[in-house]
Amino acid sequence: MNILVTGAKGMVGQALCANLKNIRDGKNRTRPNISIEEIYEYDIDNSEKELNEYCQKADFVFNLAGINRPKTNDEFMQGNFGFGEKLLNILKTNNSKATVMLSSSIQATLIGRYGQSDYGKSKLAGEELLFKYGEETGAKVAVYRFPNLMGHSRPNYNSAVSTFCNAVANDLPYTVNDRSSEVELLYIDDLVEGMFDLLEGKEKHCDYDGMIPIENKNGRYCYVPLTYKVTLGEIVDLLNQFKQQPETLVVPNIPDGSFAKKLYSLYLSYLPTDKFKFELKMNCDDRGSFTELLKTADCGQFSVNISKPGITKGQHWHNSKWEFFIVVSGRARIEERNIHTNEKVSFEVSGDKIEAVHMIPGWTHNIINLSDTENLVTLMWANEQFDSNHPDTFFEPVNL
Repeated sequence: MNILVTGAKGMVGQALCANLKNIRDGKNRTRPNISIEEIYEYDIDNSEKELNEYCQKADFVFNLAGINRPKTNDEFMQGNFGFGEKLLNILKTNNSKATVMLSSSIQATLIGRYGQSDYGKSKLAGEELLFKYGEETGAKVAVYRFPNLMGHSRPNYNSAVSTFCNAVANDLPYTVNDRSSEVELLYIDDLVEGMFDLLEGKEKHCDYDGMIPIENKNGRYCYVPLTYKVTLGEIVDLLNQFKQQPETLVVPNIPDGSFAKKLYSLYLSYLPTDKFKFELKMNCDDRGSFTELLKTADCGQFSVNISKPGITKGQHWHNSKWEFFIVVSGRARIEERNIHTNEKVSFEVSGDKIEAVHMIPGWTHNIINLSDTENLVTLMWANEQFDSNHPDTFFEPVNL
């Protein structure tokens, strides 16, 4: 299959092309039914000759080209209808039977109902043009009315989320006019997956009740069903939590598939390069060092412990806290003793065979560096963040 992507340098175009290449090159094997030979990328700096050549060869066309921030309102119709008309005429001239996808906007549903924006009118005109093309040629067409999109794009342009991400990440001022204002957002990775569904013929169809898509297998439109409705206040509050992470070490609660997880990924893409690295506090003494690495909202914390040759650390027990000790470099003996029965166990571990050892509540424990020359490096996980006001840590030698 040969694929043409117009508007290839835009936010959606760049993301889609990069991921189409992953499938073409065998890097992404999650879509075995999609076979791609060539990807033609067309944007405003390409020639009409190139567009004609690409249309001759394409089996599938993603028409993502469009105008959303013109200098004059007339440019809406020129970019969103005029280019679509030119593209379809070239496809007709070449007797193409390629499937054509159109990136439209939910704003098109407002025409005749709530307003008459030039942007919405141009998008609606482009939709009707494509539907007519499909009827005349028999080619498959797919019109997507996207809501607000959420991906890495130019800040202070047409995406409030990108503007907020950039401002928070770069310590810039920003304004939230109405924290309670709600937006519906489609994340760029979910959009790309929806385009893969279309390539496989598994796209979702719908009709519209106002601005709400109602799934209908015979519906006129296509849509990506996974979107998020959030307020501007919720967005900026999350972003400020993310910003504090290098200081607090706390990774906020970001469950799989959540809006927060996707917003965190987007926020990171706006970090200036001098914030890619941040310093951790090493607690050092003559025995070595102990450094907290990361803390989670509800799944404890990770730390790294470095013990100098021959050093014993630990010698304490917990009522409820439990831990894993994982030696990643060096050789160690880990000893544990039940404080009630005095039952004792001992484990020799090393970085040559990485193993995890439970530190059991009610068992005092230690870790001994068995080397005379090398430092011992141990990754430690505790099921809760350390609380200096309630440490649940009590000194008790393992060996009486």
